[in-house]
Amino acid sequence: MSNEQKPKLSDNERLKGNSDYLHGTIKDDLGEQITGGFKGDNFQLIRFHGMYEQDDRDIRAERLEQKLEPNKNVMLRCRLPGGIIQPKQWLGIDQFATEHTNYGSIRLTNRQTFQFHGVLKSNIKPMHQWLHNLGLDSIATAGDVNRNVLCTSNPVESALHAEAYEWAKKISEHLLPKTTAYADIWLDGEKVASTETTPKAPLKDSVKSGDKTEPVLGKNYLPRKFKTTVVIPPHNDVDLHANDLNFIAIGENGKLIGFNVLVGGGLSMEHGNTKTFPNTALPFGFIGLDKVLDCAAAVVSVQRDWGNRADRKNAKTRYTIVNHGLDKFIAEVESRMDAKFGEIRPYEFTSRGDRIGWVQGENKKWHLTLFIENGRLLDYPDRPLKTGMREIAKVHKGDFRLTANQNLIVANVSSRDKAKIEKIAREHKLIDDSVTKQRENSMACVSLPTCPLAMAEAERFLPSFTDKIDALFVKHGLSDEHIVLRITGCPNGCGRAMLGEVSLVGKAPGRYNLHVGGNRQGTRIPRMFKENITEDEILSIIDGWLGDWVAGRNADEGFGDFAIRTGIVKPVVNAAVDFWDASKIEIKAA
Repeated sequence: MSNEQKPKLSDNERLKGNSDYLHGTIKDDLGEQITGGFKGDNFQLIRFHGMYEQDDRDIRAERLEQKLEPNKNVMLRCRLPGGIIQPKQWLGIDQFATEHTNYGSIRLTNRQTFQFHGVLKSNIKPMHQWLHNLGLDSIATAGDVNRNVLCTSNPVESALHAEAYEWAKKISEHLLPKTTAYADIWLDGEKVASTETTPKAPLKDSVKSGDKTEPVLGKNYLPRKFKTTVVIPPHNDVDLHANDLNFIAIGENGKLIGFNVLVGGGLSMEHGNTKTFPNTALPFGFIGLDKVLDCAAAVVSVQRDWGNRADRKNAKTRYTIVNHGLDKFIAEVESRMDAKFGEIRPYEFTSRGDRIGWVQGENKKWHLTLFIENGRLLDYPDRPLKTGMREIAKVHKGDFRLTANQNLIVANVSSRDKAKIEKIAREHKLIDDSVTKQRENSMACVSLPTCPLAMAEAERFLPSFTDKIDALFVKHGLSDEHIVLRITGCPNGCGRAMLGEVSLVGKAPGRYNLHVGGNRQGTRIPRMFKENITEDEILSIIDGWLGDWVAGRNADEGFGDFAIRTGIVKPVVNAAVDFWDASKIEIKAA
């Protein structure tokens, strides 16, 4: 193909290529006090350092009337492979959130980490140095790189979890950017400590990009963001099908022997654009432990070289598989990792949500999973949640595990400390026996007022909406039941709505697209049932559905399975094999 025929690269490719390996002019921009934000390319480049520029949209119009710039600030997302954090580190992040953010909250995310919201420009560099002193960083938690690596938060099978968690850390380190930009800008050149506990695996020549600074990611990094998980069946708490690369742990006699590899999951889409679609991950095969890092680097490097750099809406891994073919993609990965995939080993997912409350692990230690609605830790008038976590951190001798469902596990509690931890949790309403199963299985993205992509409310809408759903459950005699409910403020996928049994995707203020037909295991994409409808319309439809479910469900049948069996919607086939054309969806009248 001649140069004239080649599609024009997206401007993000220019930006990355000219960034001097993510340095840009961020350091100079920090001293610019005329604006509270970042100028030019730096607005995008700070994402590679784990930050997004935002502003409070609730007061944007008021500030414009006053001829003031929007109240610009940044959100920072920490890198926390597997979600494990120590109590001393927790006390440090609590102090920073209290003293140096606009909102004072700690936000637990479904990327199994925490976010600071509302950090002003003058506090950004001190924030990174604060995290560094705690042994933490925010490298590659945003931008066109491999993001925070998730790992099943399994508090019961402690030996298998420990092995899987170590692999999550190794994969995270192996795929990190190698540029010194983070240290140069935020830490005045001080080396960032590695969490890797084994020597770095050498890269095969077939994986290297030819770039000495970034041999895996390349000078222009990846075409789009890339997400990786390590999953321990039968618990799919990380929603693996929302991710590009997934390692499903296979054990024998309680010992990890290797992983099934699934590639090409993802949930983001664009309203009205049928060339964008959510998709479940596709099975590539089984690998032994000696090939894990080679496999990870091979998949990433194929996506690096084959991904669409002209159209960012068609740039994720699932589209690369569609554009080049599944068999060809697998063959190239095998070539680059110098090994063949074995047959997929048997596995089954039976659950997805977190086990709220106490469980005892095989190591005889206790683990308390606390339900944190929307992941927002803040001191509310009747629920001093943030203070409660601070008090637990002062006395807890184990660790904390942040879950991919925005909850928190107080892990490895000895029997003698169990009563003390529970007392603190109850006093601060971190344990609340009135919380329903439905509330525990509902999740929303942040959305308004800080997310610039938000079209409708999500986090602020979910609590009152759940109250109304709970009332419908009582009406139909379903108080002990639940549906997996997800709400997002836009179709970008952050709240994993496209893996819910029932999901609301924001379309406009007060209006959502209603999707139905996912399952409790998180292995099926729901279909859109009705577009651009109000809360009252949604509640009326769900009311009718629940009545039908009570009357006609099979034993232990989840609502999503019922919706498919009874024809409310047809099941979605894998979209990377057969494009999802919304115009062909057949639905049953509400």
